[in-house]
Amino acid sequence: MDFQQSIEKCLKNYANFNGRATRSEYWWFILFGVLVSLGTTFIDFVIDSTGNFVLFNSIASLALLIPQLSVGCRRLHDTGKSGWWQLLYLTIIGGIVVLVWLVTETTKKKNHFGPVPKK
Repeated sequence: MDFQQSIEKCLKNYANFNGRATRSEYWWFILFGVLVSLGTTFIDFVIDSTGNFVLFNSIASLALLIPQLSVGCRRLHDTGKSGWWQLLYLTIIGGIVVLVWLVTETTKKKNHFGPVPKK
């Protein structure tokens, strides 16, 4: 899956927490979120160089929160884990554990979250 396909699929499945997502789908969408954040931070800085104005970055972050959580959930499903494990992000050590799961290779067989996703 390439960058554009990942963005289209993740935004189309905005709040779909069911199914599975490949590593490429997840990481391309995370890259998209980082690029949007950098762009909106730059726009906010141009408007007010003191750093007190964060309107555009806040709006973009809120708009991408649900799709990032849903693709994270689907990515964890792909490794055979529940999406609820994302709650470990609330702890420092737990965030490292979730990161390891997110970079883990796809389970190459059908699991209780669905069939192997198409590439």
